[in-house]
Amino acid sequence: LVSLHSGCSVNPATGEQDLVLMSESQEIALGRSGHNEILQEYGEYDDPELARYVQKIGERVAKNSHRSDFIYRFTILDSAQVNAFALPGGYVYITRGLLGYLNSEDELAAVLGHEIGHVTARHAVRRHSTATITGIAGAILASQSGIQGANNVVNILGTALVRGYGREHELEADRLGAQYLARTGYNPEAMADVIRILKNQEDFERELAKTEQREPRVYHGLFSTHPDNDDRLKSMIAASKDIKPVGVIKKKTGNEFMLALNGMTYGAGTNEGVVRGNRFYHHELDFTMHFPEGWRIRNMADRLVAVPPGNDGLIVLTVQDRNRRIPPKQFMQDRLNLSGLKAEESFSHLGMQGYTAVVRTDTDFGDRLARVIVLYYGTRAFVIAGVAKDMGQPYRYDNQVLQSAKSFRPLQQDELSLTAARKIVVREYDGTPYSELAPRSGLNHLAESRIRLLNGHYPMGTPAKGTLIKTIE
Repeated sequence: LVSLHSGCSVNPATGEQDLVLMSESQEIALGRSGHNEILQEYGEYDDPELARYVQKIGERVAKNSHRSDFIYRFTILDSAQVNAFALPGGYVYITRGLLGYLNSEDELAAVLGHEIGHVTARHAVRRHSTATITGIAGAILASQSGIQGANNVVNILGTALVRGYGREHELEADRLGAQYLARTGYNPEAMADVIRILKNQEDFERELAKTEQREPRVYHGLFSTHPDNDDRLKSMIAASKDIKPVGVIKKKTGNEFMLALNGMTYGAGTNEGVVRGNRFYHHELDFTMHFPEGWRIRNMADRLVAVPPGNDGLIVLTVQDRNRRIPPKQFMQDRLNLSGLKAEESFSHLGMQGYTAVVRTDTDFGDRLARVIVLYYGTRAFVIAGVAKDMGQPYRYDNQVLQSAKSFRPLQQDELSLTAARKIVVREYDGTPYSELAPRSGLNHLAESRIRLLNGHYPMGTPAKGTLIKTIE
């Protein structure tokens, strides 16, 4: 049994007694182990100059924290998700998805300062210790760090990394972050500005979910734990304004910060495939495919989904490796575990073997008849499935599914440039309304809302003429 008394230690940021079942060396080892898992999961965004800039800002703020003796590592993750989080030992992460929505160096410093606050207050360590006491962390001793349950830190801390640590810990991180900003010479009000950015993200997600007739998906605890009119948050920011800066720093101006984002990837990366209009391009897999006009295309981690305007059907594309030289029909039966095939047909498409059938199976709409197509291309099997929601009209979208499958083909040389990910382009605002800028982005759903969100003018607002704004190309 673990002695709770022996597990208490003084929190370096708050001065209070906390339940902590590891030494500082073990804490650092825990973060080091988790860092490798995070990089494997997300990947690091490949922009050395931007990475150096974020590291520099993070180090400035960390230098004025309660644990300034740590060597902090600030990493930009190659993810379109809007998130930032920290691991024990000084490992701090911000996704390019969040970075692109910031509009000043103060806001960047606020995000990093908040995550530094989680490190200095040992929130992850306290969470890990609580999990260990209650048996959640398991009973395995990690060989490298000697910490119970440390062999999979991302699983243990997963919920906190995605949704935050709960209101009290998030507010504590805000309070500490605001202090660190003030000591460094940044404006503590940027903490509230970032929270408004995150709340706008939530509002947009609700708008998007409403058009797609689904439940909204939120990614970070700040959405639910940080109302921007929270009196405690306001008082924390006000109190931090009385803190005098330590030394003098030369901050980048708003223009310089915006220009640092010029050329950064927006949305899905090249290795994930790119949607342009109603055609999908994938460089690595060397194919393109067209979906019905007016359908919304969602590029997800493990599949491509197209939805009609009425949200009453689906076309889903997935990819699987081929491991045996078997006919496409056998692949459908053995690998996809489909039986009771009807309206079967073997075919050849641009020299590629294929097979199609109608089968009753479980879908997002429940038990339905679905059109399934297996197409062999190289060493992969591309599986295209289509279904209608209305049980009385099972073949309503059958023609669209087949036409989309027939549009599948290898990339042509002159299409390679279309496989590149969209980029943020920073330019001077010339007075063109967002409603006219949006169609130029190539975004095919709620484009104006997305451009507004990117520039901090969601749902309303207009930039001053001559200021820099972010567009998408």
